[in-house]
Amino acid sequence: MALTALLGLIVGVILALTGAGGGILAVPLLLFGLGISVAEAGPIGLLAVGMAAAVGAGMGLRAGTVRYKAALLMAAAGIVCSPAGLWLAHRLPDRPLTLLFAMVLFYVATRVWRRTLPARPGRCFKAPPCILDAQRGKLNWTGPCAWALALAGLVAGGLSGLLGVGGGFVMVPALQRYSNLSAQSVLATSLAVIALVSLAGVATSSLAGHVQWTIAAPFCAGALAGMLAGQQVAARLAGPYLQRGFAVVCALVALGLFIKGLR
Repeated sequence: MALTALLGLIVGVILALTGAGGGILAVPLLLFGLGISVAEAGPIGLLAVGMAAAVGAGMGLRAGTVRYKAALLMAAAGIVCSPAGLWLAHRLPDRPLTLLFAMVLFYVATRVWRRTLPARPGRCFKAPPCILDAQRGKLNWTGPCAWALALAGLVAGGLSGLLGVGGGFVMVPALQRYSNLSAQSVLATSLAVIALVSLAGVATSSLAGHVQWTIAAPFCAGALAGMLAGQQVAARLAGPYLQRGFAVVCALVALGLFIKGLR
C-alpha cells in the first residue's frame, strides 16, 4: 500500500509541474511498479488523474480561467467516445495495448520537446477558429470552432477509455492551436475536461467491476497529495528545462514499454 501511495504521489507532482499531459505517466508507473496489465491499470490511472485534475480545475474556476462552455463541449464529446475505448481495452491482448501506449507516449515526448524550441522566423500564423472576445471575456462561437473542440474531445475520450489517460496531451495542443486563450486558461480548461471525462470513464468501469479499489484508493490519495504539493512549487520550477526533462522521461518510459511489449 505504501508503494502504491508513493506512485500516486509521483503522478500528482508530475501533473502539477508539467500540466495536463503529465497524467499520462500514471499507467506506466502502475505497470512497472505493481506489475498489473494496461487494462487493469487504466481505470486506476484514470481515477487518480481525474481527481487530481478536478483539484486543478477548481482552482482555475476560482481564478476565472476556465472557459466552461468549451470544457463542457469537449467533455461531452469525450464522454460519448470513452465507453467505446473501455470496451475495446478489455478485449485486446495486453501486448498491443502496451505497444500502442508506448507509441502515444513517444508522440507526447516529441510534442513537449518541440514546444520548448523557439518559433521559426518568418512562419505564417493563421487566425484560430476560436477567438476570445477581450471585452466580453467569452469565446466567439462559430461552426469551425465548435467542430474543432468537439473533435479534440472525441479523440481524448477514446484514448482515455482505451489507455486510461486523461487526454491532456490532446486537449492542450488543440486549445493552443484552435484558440487564442492564454496559457493559464488553456491549462485550466483542459484540466476541467480531464476531470469530467475521467470520472465518467471511471464510473463506467466501476459499474462493470473493472476497478481494483484496494489499489485505486491509496494511489488516488497519493496523487491528490502530490497535486497539492506540486502546486506550491510549480511557479518556481516552470520553464523549458522542466518541460524538456518531462519529455526525456516520457521517451525513456516509452522505450521501456516498447521493450516490455515486445517481450
